[in-house]
Amino acid sequence: MEGNISRVVRLGAGLLGVVTLGWILTGQAAQPILEGLPTDWTHRHVIFSQPATAEETARMAGDPRYWQQWYRQNAVRVLSSDAAASPDATSWGIRRTARRAGSQIHADWSQALGAGGTLGAGNFAAKYSFGITTANCGNAIAPAAPDFVVFSTGLTGAANQASVIAFDNLYSGCTPPVPSTYWAYNTGGQILTSPVFSRDGSQIAFVQTSGGVASLVVLKWAASTGTLGSPATPAVMTTIALKSGTGTATADTTSSVFNDYVSDTAWVGDGSGWLHKFHPVFTAAPVEIRTAPWPVQVSTTAHPALSSPVFDGVSENVFVEDQGGYLYSVVASGVSAGTITKSVQVDFGPSTAALVSGPILDKIAEEVYAFSSNDGSTNCAAGTAPCSAVYKFPATFTAATIPAEITVGTSSATANPLYDGAFDNEFYSSPTRTGNLYVCGNTGLNPRLYQVQMLAGAFHLSGEVAPLTPAADHVACSPVSDILNPTASAGAPEERVFFGVTNFAHPTACTPHGCAQSFVSMPWLSKTTYTVGQEILIYRPANGALDVNVAIVAGTSGTNVPAWPNAAGTATVDGSVSWLNQGVAQFTVMAAWAAGHAYALHTRILDSNGNVEVVTIAGTSGGTAPTNWATTAGGTTVDGTPPSPPAVTWTNAGPLPSAALLATGGTSGIIIDNTVSTGTLAGASELYFTPLANENCPIAPASGCAVQASQSALK
Repeated sequence: MEGNISRVVRLGAGLLGVVTLGWILTGQAAQPILEGLPTDWTHRHVIFSQPATAEETARMAGDPRYWQQWYRQNAVRVLSSDAAASPDATSWGIRRTARRAGSQIHADWSQALGAGGTLGAGNFAAKYSFGITTANCGNAIAPAAPDFVVFSTGLTGAANQASVIAFDNLYSGCTPPVPSTYWAYNTGGQILTSPVFSRDGSQIAFVQTSGGVASLVVLKWAASTGTLGSPATPAVMTTIALKSGTGTATADTTSSVFNDYVSDTAWVGDGSGWLHKFHPVFTAAPVEIRTAPWPVQVSTTAHPALSSPVFDGVSENVFVEDQGGYLYSVVASGVSAGTITKSVQVDFGPSTAALVSGPILDKIAEEVYAFSSNDGSTNCAAGTAPCSAVYKFPATFTAATIPAEITVGTSSATANPLYDGAFDNEFYSSPTRTGNLYVCGNTGLNPRLYQVQMLAGAFHLSGEVAPLTPAADHVACSPVSDILNPTASAGAPEERVFFGVTNFAHPTACTPHGCAQSFVSMPWLSKTTYTVGQEILIYRPANGALDVNVAIVAGTSGTNVPAWPNAAGTATVDGSVSWLNQGVAQFTVMAAWAAGHAYALHTRILDSNGNVEVVTIAGTSGGTAPTNWATTAGGTTVDGTPPSPPAVTWTNAGPLPSAALLATGGTSGIIIDNTVSTGTLAGASELYFTPLANENCPIAPASGCAVQASQSALK
């Protein structure tokens, strides 16, 4: 992988060519159409590693999801309006004044959802952008249309309470008010799973519950219809109750609907273990297929509730999990339709935690990943406890297949869920599927962020980035999201993971409450240009530690991985670029400067600018804090009154690699939006989520909130 962070600079003619190909693939070569970009939970559960053969490339050419992923990962994302500010303590979030639970969240915006309103743990909002390389405000001129984001409220719809709401005019560069309610509906039920879009964004589908009975709902929305407190009744909505094969009504609070754009077919599981199939869904009046073998009773275990399914058009299988800890494949069509293959048990945790996320399918490699809260072994905690684990199955697995496993911390009989992780840019760029998977593990103890190294498509090593709460606080995390922003670090690329912790988070911005957090995840890459101040997360084989290094001399990295040093403040020459070791990754609060203190070599503090300072010459600090801290990575500050006692010399090791925003109760899953060209529109590269408990939203104290936070605010 070569160049200034692989994959993100292939714009210009390359992007034009792919966009043109996208038009051709839709059958509109002579008259290009505006192809929008949906982003919902399904786009993180069907992924595409790099095609390695012409056959793989050809196989994906007609798959809209492949091109949607390509657009997200290859078009440059615009910075938010606040990203140009210097990275002081406030913008980094860690040094903010601690706030009590319920105080207003600091984000680009937050909008009320109603008391108790939330997407829910593990669920995601759904974002639709009508332009691939532009971001549209509420005043977009036809044929363009406003970008918008859909939040379910998690509350039962009523005359004065919307069950689902959408916002447009999303970005800080739009004409106020930002945002605006685009539409809001009372759909007559409670939505406890994630919504999905039709390919053109004109409809959404979701599962809702009313009186303990689940239904698939397909809603054709209309702009400027309803508000949160006065929602509209849908004019065009189809509701289909989920029933077992014998016609008994079933519940569903664990399975979101999955839609296949090519065939206009959808699948969803229910709480009794039945997998339902619908066709058509968006192109005509929705219909559930109830001729043999559908619906299929996939699970008959003691805990049969199904997770969210995914469909693989290559193997023609639907993959789904149950709360009993099993992965299943179900043949979707043909003479073998309905044939079930049940895996070995891979999750032995409580039913509330076992395989809650649904599988991730790599459609190029034809591999399926499962995230287990408890692997049933005694391989962790010095052979006394089970492990949290990630499993990898071939798409053609059989009942006898033993999947590949890698552990991500210790588990217990009362484990928290292990939500799905996220692969990094290196994995998606690599022709051999070499890169990293990030996941929030250690489900039986205090949660910790883990990096799982992938080597040639196989699990290689698992390393702990850092604990997220004190040791005594055994709480849950959210799913993990990863984003490479090509211009986030002083115009240079920066990659981060984003996730939430439900309680007792370390950062001052949150403690002792829930938190939305981010951390640098950019890996070292060979033959790559780096600028001063860029940060990378490196692995040191000597002790298995993950350290943050910052570029202090710009240049191009070498061919081979350097021998990274152990001590903070130590420099490494790598090709023509020089790195300074910031030290071991951490989420705990870093010490502040202290007067008259004898500082030892390699000690770290956080200066008044929000940068990490490392002692490179031991000595004693002065009576007052320096006012002239070096602001460039690698710059030095002499602090003290030599010769007796000798002064201490600090070296700027770059800004903190982590950041945080208060999110009471933790966060839902985090959706990351637009892939738009630099300078397109201020505030057009954002995150969307809800806290899991009430906040003080504008005009609605003690309410659930829909939140937009800039990538730079959680930078």
